[in-house]
Amino acid sequence: MSTPAEILNKIPTTIDPSKIAGVNATVVFDLSGDNGGQWTMKVADGAASVSDGADPGAAATIKMTDTDYVAMMSGSLNPMMAFMSGKIKVEGDLNTVMKLQSIMG
Repeated sequence: MSTPAEILNKIPTTIDPSKIAGVNATVVFDLSGDNGGQWTMKVADGAASVSDGADPGAAATIKMTDTDYVAMMSGSLNPMMAFMSGKIKVEGDLNTVMKLQSIMG
């Protein structure tokens, strides 16, 4: 089982550059739990980067538990169902989060 940090740090190498062409977005993942923490993901100019910490200028912050994040990224937790049931909370621009969700699958 991967940790959120391992999953997030792999995103820049696994994301399809053609899917992020023309997308400019910055979001913070604020994850609670034993393997939680804060990470900022930036997508700009056809590239994605992930850094430790929260960027105060991010368009949105996604809050959830570390275990729900891992489950969502492994495909066992549906992101829309998790949002509707309150497992995922979004502060800021929901449209930016929806764009990123469609990019990341």
